[in-house]
Amino acid sequence: MSEMKIKAAKKAVEYVEDGMVLGLGTGSTTKFAVDEIGKLVANGYDLVGIPTSIETEKQARSLNIPLTDLECVDHIDLTIDGADEVDPNFNLIKGLGGALLREKIVAYYSQKEIIIVDSSKIVNVLGTRVSLPVEVIQFSHKKTKEALERLGCVAKLCGAEVPFVTDNGNYIYDCKFTSILEPYGLESRLNSIPGVVENGLFLDLASHVVIGTENETRILEKKAD
Repeated sequence: MSEMKIKAAKKAVEYVEDGMVLGLGTGSTTKFAVDEIGKLVANGYDLVGIPTSIETEKQARSLNIPLTDLECVDHIDLTIDGADEVDPNFNLIKGLGGALLREKIVAYYSQKEIIIVDSSKIVNVLGTRVSLPVEVIQFSHKKTKEALERLGCVAKLCGAEVPFVTDNGNYIYDCKFTSILEPYGLESRLNSIPGVVENGLFLDLASHVVIGTENETRILEKKAD
């Protein structure tokens, strides 16, 4: 599985050009891409990165990748990130690693969003393989959970004995639906719940999907509307 992730990461980094502002995603697959970007910097590329988590920030600094804040740039040329599910319309579930809020902000301001996955992440319908993470504020989070479950899921607080706390100081509820047949409608209903900060439905944000398999690396590019 790691070999497939490495193949996908290397292929995605081929899109990186000297002088770019890069969004640096979070997750097990994206770590390989950040490693490859570090090699480009070591070879003289003039790049600057915007990390989507404290974890990625630490990795980037260890590789001497220059970093900046979103407020300091006009745009992000390219973001490379992973996903937990990808459907045929390039819609995603992301955020099981707990970084979905910053990942979505960076994706929104990116001219290109390249998603790198292994073949196990490709699904016909979102929500059939993994739970949907939803970031909520800590205040009255059990009431927020009740509202989430009224949408037809089973919501479980992320973390075992101690709740997982995001880089933004919030909790994550992993919401298991049988399937998500209408992601746009669900996104709207989720965002209307007081206490919900963000959800892991990434709709109309990915421009490319790079899929690592045992035999090849496939590149899918979303057609312009």
